Amino acid sequence: MADWLARKTIGDQHERTVKRALEARGWTVHPCGQGTYPVPIQQALCHTHSALRYFPDLIAARGSELVTIDAKARMPSTTSQNYAISHKCALAGLQFMGTNAPVPLYYVLGDLSVLTPAEVLYDTFHTLRPTTGAYHLVSSRLAVLFDDVFGTTTANERAA
Repeated sequence: MADWLARKTIGDQHERTVKRALEARGWTVHPCGQGTYPVPIQQALCHTHSALRYFPDLIAARGSELVTIDAKARMPSTTSQNYAISHKCALAGLQFMGTNAPVPLYYVLGDLSVLTPAEVLYDTFHTLRPTTGAYHLVSSRLAVLFDDVFGTTTANERAA
């Protein structure tokens, strides 16, 4: 699925999955980032090197907690036990976190495991970055469980 529209369709479905999972844990979730822009703006962003291309997909609040989410649908790798995260995406994530501290940014992967940009860059620094430098390969063993980051579902949601 190399074309942009096919990848976007998969990504949109994953964002809905993540949104529902967060809502089941008591979070209020709203879309943000390039997915909220009109198609011409989205397409124009694809031709830039701007960090706006990697702006989080969702923003969520629960009480006074505020988090941002970048939903990464096509993870883990189908040929290894690694997640592949773009180097540019991870660097933009660090930039976002620095600019918007103390609001965290979490990558929620296709299996609902969770990583941060710092974990992607730090955990892959020594061994798993391919020589092309385009992607960081992060062992799936390093990811954190969704429930450990965002809490478990409420009793009412579990009963439903």
